[in-house]
Amino acid sequence: MLVTLNEVMRIAEEKKIAVGSFNAPNLEALQAIMEAAEEVNLPVILQFAQCHEDWIPLSLIGPIMVEAAKKASVPVCVHLDHGETLEYLQQALDMGFTGIMYDGSVLPYEENLKNTCAAVQMAAKTGASVEAELGSMGRRESGAGDGSGADDETKIYTDPDLAAAFVKDTGIDALACSFGTTHGIYLTEPKLDFDVVRNVRAKTGNIPVVMHGGSGVSREDYHKAIEAGVRKINYFTYMDKAGGAAAAEVIDGRKEGEPLFFSTISMAARKAMKENVLAAMRMFAGE
Repeated sequence: MLVTLNEVMRIAEEKKIAVGSFNAPNLEALQAIMEAAEEVNLPVILQFAQCHEDWIPLSLIGPIMVEAAKKASVPVCVHLDHGETLEYLQQALDMGFTGIMYDGSVLPYEENLKNTCAAVQMAAKTGASVEAELGSMGRRESGAGDGSGADDETKIYTDPDLAAAFVKDTGIDALACSFGTTHGIYLTEPKLDFDVVRNVRAKTGNIPVVMHGGSGVSREDYHKAIEAGVRKINYFTYMDKAGGAAAAEVIDGRKEGEPLFFSTISMAARKAMKENVLAAMRMFAGE
């Protein structure tokens, strides 16, 4: 069933879990995510990031995501991840997305504040929920950038006092915080500051905290983050990597002269992504 981000976050808060938020920049990923969510009977956030527009246009995949959510047996929020312009956010809202994220984290504070307020006003017209970001994880959503991620000097950890003012002034529903995670592949073990999460929650009246760069974090750190107050975990890189590894196995394993079909590769990737998502969802639920 199609629900808002707020509704999913309420479930997460009641159960003291985090809901997995998985990117679907292709049909194989979308099917893998939905099959996994229904198998474990857990709510899920199906999302699309603006940086994936070159892979498949939002105008094409977005309506399919919304339709898949409506038909699902579990609560599903269809969410725009890392929307960089208000025009792109509006495009998602117009096609029925129930959650949008405005990412002004690289902008000056006042500009981020102004645009986030505009995003909240836009979402209110359709009943959608809004996530915003304060602080910087260094790398962008694509995972591009140099450095290990753990010692990236471009990171700006979220200031809990500033977060309190930001949440109050914007009226957002969830806040993505920088507390040591990084987009993309971790080259060294991340060092996470869970006090940032606890203090943001305490000073904002327990707003749901979102963990970006969730792929590759240890089981122990996932559980610590959830205990501290993380209620949404963005996860894509390692799911995508699992699909790629399965595809490579099919290609490398064929006999000499044996024909290779894209459909065979596609099905193998989809199965591997589903298994990876299943494992992630179970961890986020406390297993």
